[in-house]
Amino acid sequence: MQHLNGNESSNVIVIQDAQTNPAKPTNETKTRVVTLDVFRGLTIAVMILVDDAGGKWPQINHSPWNGCTLADFVMPFFLFIVGVAIALSFKRITEMAPAIKKVILRTLKLLFWGILLQGGYSHAPDDLSYGVNMKRIRWCGILQVKCGVRGHLGPPCNAVGYVDRQVWGVNHLYLNPEWTRSKYCTENSPGEGPLRKDAPAWCLGPFEPEGLLSSISAILSTIIGVHYGHILIHFKDHAQRLKHWVTMGFGFLILGIILHYTDAIPLNKQLYSFSYVCLTAGAAGLVFSAFYLLIDIWGLRTPFLLLEWMGMNAMLIFVMAAQAIFPAFVNGWYYETPNNTLVHWIQKHIFIKVWHSRRVGLLLYVLFGEILFWGIVAGICHQFGIYWKL
Repeated sequence: MQHLNGNESSNVIVIQDAQTNPAKPTNETKTRVVTLDVFRGLTIAVMILVDDAGGKWPQINHSPWNGCTLADFVMPFFLFIVGVAIALSFKRITEMAPAIKKVILRTLKLLFWGILLQGGYSHAPDDLSYGVNMKRIRWCGILQVKCGVRGHLGPPCNAVGYVDRQVWGVNHLYLNPEWTRSKYCTENSPGEGPLRKDAPAWCLGPFEPEGLLSSISAILSTIIGVHYGHILIHFKDHAQRLKHWVTMGFGFLILGIILHYTDAIPLNKQLYSFSYVCLTAGAAGLVFSAFYLLIDIWGLRTPFLLLEWMGMNAMLIFVMAAQAIFPAFVNGWYYETPNNTLVHWIQKHIFIKVWHSRRVGLLLYVLFGEILFWGIVAGICHQFGIYWKL
């Protein structure tokens, strides 16, 4: 944890006084771009929602293969806002060496947390054990399939899976890919369920949705975010910023839709296809523009305070809530049996029994017991100037 000033440099831009003569020194004021925090907070809130409620609500869970659902917008939205923050964070660094040092340190920190939380070491929240077999650690956080075709975009024989199997090895890939919920693997598709009797062998195989080739494609989402950040820095007029952002957002959105529905390049988060990059980047740009208009121009900040607080402490909420470290800590204090914990009691007696539905009760628990709870915690941390950042 670090005690930091709320006005972090990555969210602050300099606005020149429009009344001054351009030929003379200008009066400059530092203004925090609240939209960045709100956008980041929305993304972390949606992450918690789809991760913890998506199992009972497959409509918002990741698409089993082709297609795009609410969950599939989370990662590209994060990458987009990372790109915007990069542009703002490095705007005052004029020398190459400090910039390279900052990038390397941040990258190493992210790799550490990624391997620790997504590599298999943490089994939170229900499994109270920790540790991972190094022979099976997920470095990127299948059954060997012989493919005699090229350019195939199906689950068993695509270039993304082939490259990851060759580079990382099958023991270091994600063991529960989303394709197990496809119609080829289960009759309960798009929900979870037992395998079909005639399910192909690849339904049991691992697949890395955040592998080598897909990560290269994912860089595009960040680059587009960097461009949005540069527009924010170099264009001082609100109308100019919105014109560029909205035009680009609609352009990417329409291109992604055309590529998908013409069967040229299908939307696919697992492969991080180009159409998927366009659609999600366009959506991110339009949402960012809408927040900027409502909050930073019209001043409607109060309705979004919860998301703003969450965005200012996104790392804290990601580790404690999205990765379930805090509920795992609470579950460690149980009475008689590991299932008799405070978390399970709240889910059962306050939400599920009241609504007589496990699906509805779980959804309400995620909305109020997790997202609202952590929004309030983030607000309290903000009041005391406590922020966790890398």
